[in-house]
Amino acid sequence: MKKIYILTILTILLFTNCEKVIEVSVPSIEPKLIIDASFEVLFNQNPIATNSVVKLSLSADYFDNTIQTVTNATVFLTNLSNNEVYVFSDLDANGNYEPINSFFPSDNTEYELTVIHENETFKGKAIKVKSNKINDIQQGDETLFSGEEIELKISFTDEVAVENYYLFNIDIYNYITIEDRYFDGSEYNFSYFYEDDDIEFPKNIAIKMSGVSKEYYTYFRVLINQSGQNAGGPFQSVPSSLLGNMINTTNEANFPLGYFHISETDTFNIDLIDKN
Repeated sequence: MKKIYILTILTILLFTNCEKVIEVSVPSIEPKLIIDASFEVLFNQNPIATNSVVKLSLSADYFDNTIQTVTNATVFLTNLSNNEVYVFSDLDANGNYEPINSFFPSDNTEYELTVIHENETFKGKAIKVKSNKINDIQQGDETLFSGEEIELKISFTDEVAVENYYLFNIDIYNYITIEDRYFDGSEYNFSYFYEDDDIEFPKNIAIKMSGVSKEYYTYFRVLINQSGQNAGGPFQSVPSSLLGNMINTTNEANFPLGYFHISETDTFNIDLIDKN
């Protein structure tokens, strides 16, 4: 027993003496303007509603959790078919710019978003992408690894002979990207396993399905991989310079981050119950 006791003491002393504090130096970078302008046309509502908010902020260093909002920009949208202009305003001074007058994007119409900040002009173009409706969402009985996940069985029907891309948003900031390569024109069923450690039953959650362009689909897949899920939104922090479709027309080197996109969006609400 004495030998074991002495060996234990020596081991503790060895590891204690070898401890070193290693400081990791992460270089600071100049903040980039982040333009989050993902508009949603909620076509299943009566009357049809449009969520058209332009969220402006500045990027931060990798380990910085503080996001600086931009409240001193000029923001407007132009209908390129008739040059009609929609002015956006940040009335609450929180970096969220909304149209002063009602804005409902038309089909097959190109819109140009303009953001002017610190004497530099940023522009991007988008056309509304059509979407289909969600057929049904039910709570299933299966689980995954922890046994605490909740299965959502989701189904929708794809449009035939059209290359479609979809973005699902489950209960805010749980994203799924889907393309119709293998089920063109057919009904598609899949399971999503929802997990919330602090869930209190019954709980109502909203699911959104948006039609997106191929470019936005590709961009968003990379963005999700970089930022992860449940991190306050995909534009909350950007660990690398992922370029979107907004261009700095004043100074090309000072490119912005973020994207301008217009999606038709269907919504579905479901009440979750405890099946355990």
